[in-house]
Amino acid sequence: MDKIEELLTRGVEKIYPSKEELEKVLRSGKKLRLYQGFDPTGTQLHIGHMVGLRKLRQWQDLGHYVIFVIGDGTGQAGDPSGKTDARKKFFTREQLRKNALDYIKQAGKIVRFKGDNPVEVLFNGDWLNKLTLVELLNIANHFTLSQLSERDLYRQRAKKRQEVNIREFLYPLLQAYDSVAMKVDLELGGTDQTFNMLMGRHLVKAMQKRDKFVMTTPLLTDAHGVKIGKTEGNVIGLTDKPPDLFAKIMALSDDVIVKGMEYLTDVEMDQVRQIAESLKAGKNPIIYKKKLAFEIVKQLNGHDEAHKAQEAFEKDVPVNLFTPKNFNNTIMDIVQGWVGISRSEAKRLVEQGGVSVNGEKIKPGGADKKVEPGMVIKSGRKIIKINLKES
Repeated sequence: MDKIEELLTRGVEKIYPSKEELEKVLRSGKKLRLYQGFDPTGTQLHIGHMVGLRKLRQWQDLGHYVIFVIGDGTGQAGDPSGKTDARKKFFTREQLRKNALDYIKQAGKIVRFKGDNPVEVLFNGDWLNKLTLVELLNIANHFTLSQLSERDLYRQRAKKRQEVNIREFLYPLLQAYDSVAMKVDLELGGTDQTFNMLMGRHLVKAMQKRDKFVMTTPLLTDAHGVKIGKTEGNVIGLTDKPPDLFAKIMALSDDVIVKGMEYLTDVEMDQVRQIAESLKAGKNPIIYKKKLAFEIVKQLNGHDEAHKAQEAFEKDVPVNLFTPKNFNNTIMDIVQGWVGISRSEAKRLVEQGGVSVNGEKIKPGGADKKVEPGMVIKSGRKIIKINLKES
């Protein structure tokens, strides 16, 4: 896979108007001006942001002009993306700028803000806060009520008879104007930003009579399809201490392994596909999850810190020396003997979600699942690694 093909496919959900059109431009040798925006409604970037940041780094390494936009302007409107209810609180520009103080330092773990072809940092409040009433009305003139109402999020709220605040309703227009103000050729963002980015594509055509590409990246989600991020309360921060970062990644569900390898690491895609096949064939996922955790920690903190983090994790996971007569022991059997409770109590503990296996909570009916070599079982602060040997 050459560099352009990797740029256009790895960790990419969709390209507008098409991959073929963007590829044609790139193979002509033209360098593009592109950006991704980050509203600082929190103080911490997390591994969900890594997907886009890594893609920005790819663009940067290929010599394109990359802009890191801090949304101290759009953040005042409040992005409704992914929100099932209307916002109850809105941030001031001052609060957003304060939150963004460490964004550059955190993003600098992945993209380059100095040296060759550095990423430029811009604050969209610098142009959005200067818009006059006439200018804002002229922007709004390029959109229709039905066009904006097509957004899935708004329709879902309407079905539930939930309100859509006009302040939130205007957010896509403000983000759309970013592309006009910066005269960019491409906008990058997660799939939850598709509507907003396509509004920018529409506005560029209307106001500047030219085209703008949109590249969407997939969201990093857990086993239940819940996005890993600030809103959902499951943040794994880029600045977490290496041992904590390693442990948090190990606690993710097994279905994150393959997409995590693709989106968040430099592991060759041939190897990622081999890992996927191995998991499908029933191989123990813990080995691959350790590799995922190691690769992410190494990327953010260096090889030595990643090695120390893995050692710390493995040290904290004791090996159960229990030697059964056969391999018919269930998770409930192990929990009963290990925690020292009755069989009925063990079953209740397992069935009520108090026990996880390889980072994923056991679902109802899973108490009778047979244990396997290498399986990591956790209940509360107790962690046990099964090392079964037939007697």
